[in-house]
Amino acid sequence: MARTPIAFVAGDISALAKSVRAQLLQRTSPPGHVELLNILARATGHRNYQHFRAGAACTSADRGAPAVQRETVDLKRVQRAARHFDEHGRLLRWPARHNLQQLSLWVLWAGFPPRCSLAEPEVKTLLNSRHAFADDALLRRALCDHGLVSRTADGRAYRRIERRPPLEAAALLRHLKTGALRRRPEAVT
Repeated sequence: MARTPIAFVAGDISALAKSVRAQLLQRTSPPGHVELLNILARATGHRNYQHFRAGAACTSADRGAPAVQRETVDLKRVQRAARHFDEHGRLLRWPARHNLQQLSLWVLWAGFPPRCSLAEPEVKTLLNSRHAFADDALLRRALCDHGLVSRTADGRAYRRIERRPPLEAAALLRHLKTGALRRRPEAVT
């Protein structure tokens, strides 16, 4: 699981060192990882690490800055997903790996007209024009299961759910649209 980096700033390094030393001297054994995080957080005036972390998230949100670092695109994953498409952007085969299936679904999602309901025959036609392995039912289910398309309870009407694609999906969409990145997609940060 990816960790969210949190900036650790101490106004006075001498006071920090004194506080850490005093807390370590009170212990009979070396602190564990979480205990050390708590010691460092207390040295900067917080109750514990969770209090420090909550304050850091609020501070970055107050400044308008994102609380997490900017995401980067896994270029190898984009390239692997692109191999499942032909030069016209049609899905040639259903990827075996779940993470590549998710990226592929974003390409199909982009083919749905925004803010329009489509009947099931229209969805079938749309999907059949965008894939080459003749299993539109699998794709309809996957699009709904991944929250990219909604359907009515009776399955008669489908509608694209308006969302911003993740960075890797956006890179794959650009890659397939331009075709210029067939060998090596551009780096996106």
